[in-house]
Amino acid sequence: MTGTAMRQVLQHLRTGKMEVASVPAPALRPGHLLIRTHVSLISAGTERMLLEFGQAGWVGKARQQPDKVRQVLDKVRTDGLAPTIEAVLNRLDQPLPLGYCNAGEVIAVAEGVVGFAVGDQVASNGWHAEVVCVPKHLCAHVPEGVSGETAAFTVPGAIALQGIRLAQPALGESVAVIGLGLIGLLAVQLLRAQGCQVLGVDLEPARLALARQVGVATVDLSAGTDPVAAAEALTDSRGMDAVLITAATESDEPVRQAARMCRKRGRVVLVGVAGLKLSRADFYQKELSLQVSCSYGPGRYDPNYEERGQDYPIGFVRWTAQRNFEAVLALMAEGKLDVGPLISHRYPITEAEKAYDLLTGAAASLGVLLAYPARDAVRHARTVVLQLRSVTAPGRVVASFIGAGNYATRSLLPAFKAAGVRLRMVATSSGVNGWHAGRKFGFEEATTDVARVLADPETTAVVIATRHDTHGRFVVEALRAGKHVFVEKPLCRTWEELESITGALGSAPGMLMVGFNRRFAPQAQKMKALLGQVVEPKGFIVTVNAGAVPQDHWTLDPEVGGGRVLGEGCHFIDLLWYLAGSSVEWWARFDLGRRGTETVTLQLGFMDGSIGTIHFFANGARRFPKERVEVFCAGRVLWLDNFRRLRGYGWPGFSSLRLWRQDKGQRACVRAFVDAVERGAPAPVPVDELLEVARVTLEAAAVGPRQRREGSGCA
Repeated sequence: MTGTAMRQVLQHLRTGKMEVASVPAPALRPGHLLIRTHVSLISAGTERMLLEFGQAGWVGKARQQPDKVRQVLDKVRTDGLAPTIEAVLNRLDQPLPLGYCNAGEVIAVAEGVVGFAVGDQVASNGWHAEVVCVPKHLCAHVPEGVSGETAAFTVPGAIALQGIRLAQPALGESVAVIGLGLIGLLAVQLLRAQGCQVLGVDLEPARLALARQVGVATVDLSAGTDPVAAAEALTDSRGMDAVLITAATESDEPVRQAARMCRKRGRVVLVGVAGLKLSRADFYQKELSLQVSCSYGPGRYDPNYEERGQDYPIGFVRWTAQRNFEAVLALMAEGKLDVGPLISHRYPITEAEKAYDLLTGAAASLGVLLAYPARDAVRHARTVVLQLRSVTAPGRVVASFIGAGNYATRSLLPAFKAAGVRLRMVATSSGVNGWHAGRKFGFEEATTDVARVLADPETTAVVIATRHDTHGRFVVEALRAGKHVFVEKPLCRTWEELESITGALGSAPGMLMVGFNRRFAPQAQKMKALLGQVVEPKGFIVTVNAGAVPQDHWTLDPEVGGGRVLGEGCHFIDLLWYLAGSSVEWWARFDLGRRGTETVTLQLGFMDGSIGTIHFFANGARRFPKERVEVFCAGRVLWLDNFRRLRGYGWPGFSSLRLWRQDKGQRACVRAFVDAVERGAPAPVPVDELLEVARVTLEAAAVGPRQRREGSGCA
């Protein structure tokens, strides 16, 4: 289906430019709902910061993210300037979907999701888009009588409510709210509903007037009013029991004011953004507590809660993100939370750029709503025609991609484009990444329908660049569809998938290639040629300074990424296999400390008597080079430093090979695959090698610390 595409609001971080793009509608993911949007709310504070970041120059962006600057400098030291610039530009080139305050109608429910049905009216944290795919725990039913415009305020209401829960106000206590934007004005209503005496602090008279309408005492900072004196007057000199900071500023003044306004042992909760250069004396003398509130409540940013649908038991976590949504909607239904006065502007989605101009302009604005046309959901196409090109592109390879994430757009797609293939279709689950990659690299279509790619008669080769848990399934489906397959490592995640791939290869006419690019690097090729002169066994040492990743990263999830030995270690098992020119006879694994640290040593024994050790370290310094390969044999040594410099010791006629820039062989790997497909030649890497590397990797990834397997079955 290539009908009407859906519209979505995107920001290009490199330039700050806004765009209402026509992109494919998202695919339904497990544990999620598909929602047709009726109305969405622009979050002025958060989205203004994103606009200002995008519109800032290089120096401005660097000042706002000093941690990222340090990472970039470390990468320059280890990988060189050119690869670092390419990585930074690729990251900034990715379009950013905006919005997280959405109300609409459920149009599809994933299998196994209970509590929701097609036709339900829901509030969610979905993007500014005509169709959104949202985890079930970030959705809540909209009660009867609550309009879509009102329900669009659910998420900022939950943010305010979570901050209040952390402040733990009691009936009759005095609470100040510094910053009367959307979240601040919602917070003062929630506090009033809880029986608190409330003091609102802001610079804008119009917002102060809205606060007074709900019975809130106010402090006008623009008039020079002292908020500390106002707090003393309101509380008979006792001071505020708690202060919520809902402002968005780089200034430290809100935190200083909050500390001075509080009574002894008062509570300060930072809901918004403010400077945190604290005065110890302010907090010490009063024994104040300071807490930062995280978004909508417990569960937010927890992959188990959001992506896997694992709820927190109500007996242990009473107020999760979803239950905060429900509480806010219940207050709206009861009339205790009135958002009508907070709506300042309404725009159709087609005029979203005008809406965002308000955020950085001089005109006053508060709650800015985007309205969406009432179109039948089936008209939102999952495939979009990007351009019409001649089918006489160079070469005979017509490639379609499944997946277009960071690695695909930074490395694989430039390599395939440079190889002269015709780029036919790109499929992603969200639609935005595929649309962006499609426009950037010249694909003919972008889609969220993988089946359409596999059934496409013009596609001769399928490139799989998705998360690891989908590799095996997509490889089998593509082979059975008669396609040549290039899959980013690892080949698969489970033994069952490997068995299915082996079976599919038996009858498939297509070629299988895994993206083991390091064996194609020019310096690895030189090492192979030199080692070909030596008959005796070799000794290999590979040191990988991989660095740590967050424990909740998908690569460490056994069900998704399979761990780093599976996802990254396979590269080095393949490289040693290639350099040794012999299959693995035995192997052993040793973990540092407890199992699961992802800092491991693998030892390999080869059929020709060669031995290899792979040190995969997740506990090293970032400034140290990432990869080093050493080979010892026949009184000679080869030393490869991070695929930039190769030195030989004791080799007649060879001393060094230094490159101007790091080259890990990505383009040569792709070129070899494309050439083989065009010529009908054998696969660049024999399929038996690919399967045996997969077997060794699966075994090594599955076992515990200090375990050894001999005679692993690899011939």
